[in-house]
Amino acid sequence: MRTLLMWLLVPFALATIVGAALLYPFGHEQKTGAEIGLHQTPVEAVVTGLAQDCGEKCVAVTVQMSDGAASGQSITIPTVKGPGAPSFQIGDEVVLSYAGSQPQAAESYQIVDFQRGWSLAVLALLFAGAVLLLGRWQGLAALGALLLSFVVLVLFVMPSILAGENPLMVAVVGAGLIMFMVLYLTHGISARTSTAVLGTLVSLALIGVLGALFSAVSKLTGLDEDTTNLVTLLGTDIDTRGLLLAGTLIGALGVLDDVTVTQTSAVWELRRANEELTWRELFAAGSRIGRDHMSSVVNTLVMAYAGAALPLLLAISLAGRSMGEILTSQQIAQEIVRTLVGSIGLVAAIPVTTALAALVAARQEVTPIAAPAPEPEPEPKTEKRAAKPVKPRPARIEGDLFIGYDPDKGPWERPSEPRARRAGSARPAPPARRRSSGSP
Repeated sequence: MRTLLMWLLVPFALATIVGAALLYPFGHEQKTGAEIGLHQTPVEAVVTGLAQDCGEKCVAVTVQMSDGAASGQSITIPTVKGPGAPSFQIGDEVVLSYAGSQPQAAESYQIVDFQRGWSLAVLALLFAGAVLLLGRWQGLAALGALLLSFVVLVLFVMPSILAGENPLMVAVVGAGLIMFMVLYLTHGISARTSTAVLGTLVSLALIGVLGALFSAVSKLTGLDEDTTNLVTLLGTDIDTRGLLLAGTLIGALGVLDDVTVTQTSAVWELRRANEELTWRELFAAGSRIGRDHMSSVVNTLVMAYAGAALPLLLAISLAGRSMGEILTSQQIAQEIVRTLVGSIGLVAAIPVTTALAALVAARQEVTPIAAPAPEPEPEPKTEKRAAKPVKPRPARIEGDLFIGYDPDKGPWERPSEPRARRAGSARPAPPARRRSSGSP
């Protein structure tokens, strides 16, 4: 089975490496900033004063710049005050936009954002600490895989698309790189991980085919506001529909990894728990687990896309349009296609991955779960009891057992009646011994 998995996955891995080498824009220098018409330069500053004397809906903010051509100089910038406008306090670290030719003039600057680097750094440290605390070495591998994913996105996917390469092809190759690196680095090189990789590949291919088909049938162009601004800045032709599909693939990749790894691990643990299960029984048991997982994962993906498009939904609902017009508009329809295509891929990943895992696990020598060693029985505790004091044995009494006669006192005589009464009044007579029926 290892050999079969190797022959199935090695061609995909080689194709991914070759595709990355062909699509990477070697020698291409991407124009940025003023070279593409963006003359605004960010400048960091600190709020040092506030004044309310610039108008009814205006506040004058005095800032001291900490970098740029006029570093250390203080300027006063009027800003809008009211609902939806940011509120400033003395000591806030802000970002200015410099778009003029006179660095000392206040008219050349505008407050555009806050500095939030330290807060994000603290949050990142908390996240890394939580992952390391729970996952330990595997958590460290997961953080390394997350870092590699960002490296692929920043150093391969984004430069290749900006250089004019087909966004869909770039997304396919980028998703392949992320998938191979993340899964094998996090879970190790094993038949279990290879099965999860194969299930992810099949699901990604299904998402790509369905996305391309329904984007063409629905006549989606992918030209929303952000994409239009990007095309205008680049000044070159870019496949906006392919950019839409690229976002769909990359967005579904993270959830696909979760589904395939979970299903594969579930089948392997079932196999370890009972070696007698056939692949059909493993598939049936794994599918029951997958149905519960499917309902939560699909809801997660839908809520993620709905949350990202919530401002757009609110803006369109204010236009007074019907629900059908809202759902079939360009901006909403592309989110619907992206959500439903990704969800179909997730649903298909469960039976596909479960079937592959059952076929491989049923033919794999799996180490059974070791029974816990029996605990040694505690030795019986011997309690040392205090020795009981030995009572002295009473002296031996000799004589007749019935009447208490002592032969050393001479021959026994029956006492007379008056004498017996006087002796009885002097001391109490002992109780009469009950004789048996055979006594004279």
